[in-house]
Amino acid sequence: MVAVVFKVLLVIVSLGLIATVLLQSGKSAGLSGSIAGGAEQLMGKQKARGIDALLEKVTVILAVSFIVLSVIVAYLVKM
Repeated sequence: MVAVVFKVLLVIVSLGLIATVLLQSGKSAGLSGSIAGGAEQLMGKQKARGIDALLEKVTVILAVSFIVLSVIVAYLVKM
């Protein structure tokens, strides 16, 4: 019974993670984008504002939740 609850939570978290990743805007593509992005970080320029910053935080929270729930479900199934 407990394993089923954790499996349902895992599915909900994974769908949320997929949605937040797809909602995020792309940073930059190619080699020039990675070089420019590194220079902007070095100079302290903040590009992520508003919804992008929120989506980034939600993505981190959901990713950590996904990993923790995956370990719990694997442990419960093994028992």
